[in-house]
Amino acid sequence: MRKSSIRRTCAALAAVTSLALAATACGGTTKEDVKDEGGKAAAAGKADPNAATKKGLTVGFLPKQVNNPYFTVADKGGEKALKELGSSYKEVGTSSGTDTAGQVSYVNTLTQQQVDAIAVSAQDPGALCTALKQAMKNDIKVVTYDSDTDPECRNAFISQASADDIGRTQVQQMAEQIGNKGEIAILSAAQTATNQNAWIEIMKDELKDPKYKDIKLVKVAYGDDDAQKSFQQTQGLLQEHPNLKGIISPTTVGIKAAAQYLSGSKYKGKVKLTGLGTPNDMRKYVKNGTVEAFELWDPAKLGELAARTAVALASGQITGKEGETFEAGAMGEYTIGEDGVINLGKPTVFTADNVDQFDF
Repeated sequence: MRKSSIRRTCAALAAVTSLALAATACGGTTKEDVKDEGGKAAAAGKADPNAATKKGLTVGFLPKQVNNPYFTVADKGGEKALKELGSSYKEVGTSSGTDTAGQVSYVNTLTQQQVDAIAVSAQDPGALCTALKQAMKNDIKVVTYDSDTDPECRNAFISQASADDIGRTQVQQMAEQIGNKGEIAILSAAQTATNQNAWIEIMKDELKDPKYKDIKLVKVAYGDDDAQKSFQQTQGLLQEHPNLKGIISPTTVGIKAAAQYLSGSKYKGKVKLTGLGTPNDMRKYVKNGTVEAFELWDPAKLGELAARTAVALASGQITGKEGETFEAGAMGEYTIGEDGVINLGKPTVFTADNVDQFDF
């Protein structure tokens, strides 16, 4: 399935989250244009790749959930980049990963404070749209990261990696670990999480390949990025499906909670677990035999790219239009893809052989 068709499928399911950044055009686009056309007007002006990088900007980071270790690392990456660029960083957000009303309120507050750009990881693809479009009407650039909104509600989206790579590689890892045979389940975050749902649709598509004919996906469970609920959901999956051979958890909170449960149960080493986790969270579970392999990108780099994209947008160097390129410091040059998506790069697979080489 092509990435564009996958994207349309996920949008139709109201389910595609990842990371994003928003930008407004620097030339030929007025606030009235944006008012009439919403986010689409943001990319209507012309980019000037030679424009000077503005200093003294303020970029507000709104993670999906504050005090979540993953977003703490990501946002610190953004803070470091903004300091290097001579601009200011501020973080706001809710303590719950499912408080969409809270996220809307924080977008409105950042708009009232007249920040120059907002980098937001959306809990829901559509819930923030009205507020984010209002921000763009006020010439605030909007970037999504880790979890996207509908494309018209931001200027650019920073994706951890291509959704295709993330979804398919997790199935491939699981298939290898269970010998291409048996029942598997998925432990996701919130039911509305855009990135989670996009990856799950791609996992299902990958499983249609005849080589997986002996693998059966029996359930998708949701732990809402809450450690206790994810732990309980893991327990419930194993009680409901006693022949379960593996669990894929494409969320750092979920995979850690699942590993915690499995490591203290009779299923340790018998029920395979893979997904997306941080090396620091998962190291002990790799070393004690609970987990063979998992993957992730460097969240600090994700936050850094979100910050650098926000500054490039606010400086008029890019508008979020497909094909535009920009320099992201030591990270190198990036090209904006279809629907304003910017891919960080391919995920890294962590095993006992390399997990000690990483510290995040």
